[in-house]
This record gives sequence, C-alpha cells and structure tokens, in this order.
Amino acid sequence: MSGPMALEPGGAEGDTLSLRLAEDRSRRGRLGDDRTLALRQPHWGADHAAVDELAAELADRIGPAVHAYEVAALLESEGLTAEFIKERYGHPSLFSLAAALYERVPRTFPEPARPTDPWRPDHVRCALRGALFALPGLAYLLTGPLWHAERSVSVLVVAGLISWAWGQALGHRAFLRMTSGRREAARTLIKGAPLGAAVATAAGSLVTGSGPAALAAGAQSVYLAAAGVLLVLGGERLLLAALTPMIAGAAVLPWWEPGTLLRAGLPLLSLLGAVAAAAWTLRTALSATPAPGNSRPPLRRSLPYGLFGLAAGSLVLLAGREQPYAVIVLTVSMGPAEWLLYRYRGLSVAALRATATPTAFQVRSAGILALCLCAYLLPLLPAALLTDSDPAPLLLLAAALWTALLLQAFGAAWPPAGVCLAAAAAAGALTLLDSLPGVEALSLCCGAAALCLTACVLRLLGRPAPHA
Repeated sequence: MSGPMALEPGGAEGDTLSLRLAEDRSRRGRLGDDRTLALRQPHWGADHAAVDELAAELADRIGPAVHAYEVAALLESEGLTAEFIKERYGHPSLFSLAAALYERVPRTFPEPARPTDPWRPDHVRCALRGALFALPGLAYLLTGPLWHAERSVSVLVVAGLISWAWGQALGHRAFLRMTSGRREAARTLIKGAPLGAAVATAAGSLVTGSGPAALAAGAQSVYLAAAGVLLVLGGERLLLAALTPMIAGAAVLPWWEPGTLLRAGLPLLSLLGAVAAAAWTLRTALSATPAPGNSRPPLRRSLPYGLFGLAAGSLVLLAGREQPYAVIVLTVSMGPAEWLLYRYRGLSVAALRATATPTAFQVRSAGILALCLCAYLLPLLPAALLTDSDPAPLLLLAAALWTALLLQAFGAAWPPAGVCLAAAAAAGALTLLDSLPGVEALSLCCGAAALCLTACVLRLLGRPAPHA
C-alpha cells in the first residue's frame, strides 16, 4: 500500500471492484459485460389484498398524513415489525409498505373539533339574578303605608344612590380579589359591606326628620349590602329563599289586608334572612385556604365603577320619576342583559377564529354588537307598551347601560363612567330647570350617551386583541 490505489475502471483491480452475481459463465454473457456493475434487486411478491385491507383499516389515520414518513411512524406505533411486514404484506421494509399505503389512501384534512365556548352563560343564574334585582321592590308595597313613602321618598333616593355607587365599587374590588381566592374576596366584602351600609344610612338620615323613614333607609342599605355579598359570592338561591316571606306577603295584597304587624314583620324577616345568608356565605368563604403572597389592588381601580353606579342610579331614578313602571321593566331586564354580555364574548371569540384579517373581524364584531343590542332592546318595546310607558327613553337608557356594562366587562371603566355621569348631570339639569320635559330630556341625554358608548365599543372592542 505504498502507492496510490487506482480507482478507475479497468486495470488489474477491475475484477476486484466488480460486483458479480453467483451465476455460471453462460448466464453472465446475457446479463452484461464482466466489467459492468450489475446490481440486481430481488423481486418481492406484494400481497395487494392484504395491503388494501390494511389501508382500509387505517384510512382515517392515513388520510391526514402529509408524507409517507408519517404513515411509517403510524405503522411502527401499531407494532408492525420488519419480519411481519415481509411475511404478511410482501414488502421489503416498513418504508416500502408506508409508501404503498400513502399512495392508496386519498388525502383528507378534516377540520379540527370546535372548541367549547369559554363564555357560555348560565341561563338559570342569569334569569334568577334578573328576578332578584326586581323582587326587593315588593318591600315598598308592604311597608309604604307605615312610613308615608310618598312624603319621604327622598331619603330612599339618597340612601339608594350611595348604596348603588358603593356596591358597584365594592363588587369590582371583590372580583379583583377573587382572582387570588374566595377567602380574599370575602375579607374585602366583610370590611366593605357594613361600612357601605353605614354610610348610606347616614346619608339618608341627613335629609329626613322622620324616624320611620330613617329606619326604612337603614333597612334598605343593610339589605343592599347583604345582597351584594351574596351576588358576588354566588349565593343567588340563598337570597331568593330569604325573600320568600316578603314575596308571599306582597302576593296576597290584592285580595287581603295583612295588617301592620305582617306588613312590617315579613320584610323584616326577609332582611334578617338575607343578613344571615350573607354571614353564612362569608364564614364559608373565610374558611378557605389563604392565598400565599397576594397583593391588594389599589383602591383607585374601583373608583370608576363606583362613579358609574352613581350615574346609572341617577338615570334610573330620573326615568322612574316620569315612568315608574319603566324602571321595573328595566330592572327585570338586567338578567337578560347579563346573559347577552356572555353571548357577546362567546360570539367574539368565535369570530376571532373565523376571520383572517383585522378588517374582517371588525365588520363581524360590529354585526355581533348590533345583534346583541337588538336582542336586548326589542323585547323591551312591547314591555314598555304594556306598562303605558314611553318606549323611547326606556330603550335609549337600556342601550346606554348595556354598552357601558359591556365596556366594563373588558376592563374599560373610565369611558362608561364619564359618559354616564355627563348624561345624568345633563338630564338632571334639564329636568330641574324645566328646559325640557323630563321624558324628552332623558331621551336626548341617554341617546347621546348610547351613541358615544357604541362608538367606544366599536373602536375598543372591534380589534382582535381584547378577545384573544
């Protein structure tokens, strides 16, 4: 090996580098020249019937494959060995059989299974919450004659506005704390709810000199605080059970006069039941394991929610001043309104999967908003007509409140708070100054607010990012 090795055809080493078949000389002449590299592969007799049977058996898993190697991996996962493939299917290797199967089965690329809707609403819970928003009004039917409600309504108005504003801010803060755990949310509620009831009672007592009216304001404030605790912690059924005595007493009023004792006792029994249910729910939540190292969100994050509660309460009271039955309709509709908030979010997530460009999503998002608004407002029209109420202010107020709640659901709190405060201030000023009739002032201000809030929804929520 002292010199270079010649690797060119011919020469003395030609016979050494030639691949020869173990055959006699007579057949070699027919196969080719002695110096020709003759590579002969054996002939495998493939069992086409067995291969067809295997292709039919695995068609649903072979069809989505984009390369024969995927079929090879499938066959290997099925436990097919090289020896078995040779004996059963007549193919020399796993890859040969995979290529044959890949050619036999047509390509199919099925759509992925539709994912579950993460925002599917709880129908019963939404309907129950709508009823619970309206049922406390029955207490005024029972207790009104005892404290001359027609002459002392201002005390309930002031106390109610404070309770609504406080309840909105406290509820938002409790939901923020709920991300850490139910115990943290319960701690927020057990501190904030009694304080809110005390502030609302004190504010209502300042505008009245009547002892019974002050007691009514205190009872209203305590109930709203207890109900807020139960609604945040999911105790709707307990709250409904607590209201049962009052509901029963109000149901017999058209046919029977219950008397002073029952008129005062049944609402008081419901109030005590609501407080007891709230205390039991808080106790249960406080027994949960504390979250490690949780931080408290700043109070200013809940401020716009409280301001919105004040503005919304003012608009509702202005509407009730002109059309009291319209307020009942609006209150009951809060259950369907909450249901539609969930549906908007679910439909928006579906639109995010179905569109490929921001413009297409924006168009579909606008259609979803129109659909949800129509689904909410159209049933209010016959309800307003049945109660002899002007439908215009009711529908416009409902549209403004629903779009404001929608923005709040996505964390955009300041736009609805600012727009609704401006609408409430303008409607109140126009009504008090007699510049416009109350119905027209409310329609004008709520219509402007609804337009502004709808524009905010289209601008802020018409992008894919908030729904991702």
